[in-house]
Amino acid sequence: MSAIDEFDDRTLARGVGLAWLATLIIGILGTGFLSQGININLSADVEAVAVAMLDAELRLRALAYVSLLIFALDLVVTLGLFRLLRSSGWLLATWSLAARLIAGLLSLLGAVFLMNSAEIASRPAYSVIADSADRLLLNGLQATSNYTSFHLALVLSSTALAGFYWLFLSSGRIPRPIAGWGLFATLFVAGAIVLRDFIPALGHSTVTLAFMLSNLIALFSTSIYLATRGVRDGSAI
Repeated sequence: MSAIDEFDDRTLARGVGLAWLATLIIGILGTGFLSQGININLSADVEAVAVAMLDAELRLRALAYVSLLIFALDLVVTLGLFRLLRSSGWLLATWSLAARLIAGLLSLLGAVFLMNSAEIASRPAYSVIADSADRLLLNGLQATSNYTSFHLALVLSSTALAGFYWLFLSSGRIPRPIAGWGLFATLFVAGAIVLRDFIPALGHSTVTLAFMLSNLIALFSTSIYLATRGVRDGSAI
């Protein structure tokens, strides 16, 4: 790799790292300040979430726009990772790119369902054409659809990230402990989510907390390294 290419890759990697950090921070802030009681992905009580949605129009709209922002930043991350890693394994990098893009589109459906709920909560017409039970049912359907789109997107996105982490691990472009942990954490997330649909015991909060924490450690360590150090030249160990 020439000195110019190495410099360009490091500059690109820093941009990817900053965008990645931004998605994580915005996502955490959005969850902490906007999602209380109306995020079906944090609560198994669909009825309670549907009721809360009827009084949370502004927060629902805000969450929908936050989802759009995260999608835009994540698009930068995905394209950047592909550019950095395609020479290390073109087929796997291309598959990971395509899978992450599809996962992003699935996540956008979640934003649509949030905006639908905001409309149901705010439009007087819904009070005329539907009674309170019907409105709760409509919101319950939006919440359930949001849940399924989010989880399918998370499984696909985590699997795609595992592909990128494998390329990081095999190429040595980031420290191998970071790449190895990222590979483990992303496969842990995807595997746990799929398996708990068939083995209810894996839906225990301890398992959920374990894969969430392991994934956050992986994502923050990778994004911080990329933002501050860039990438190695591909031959480094």
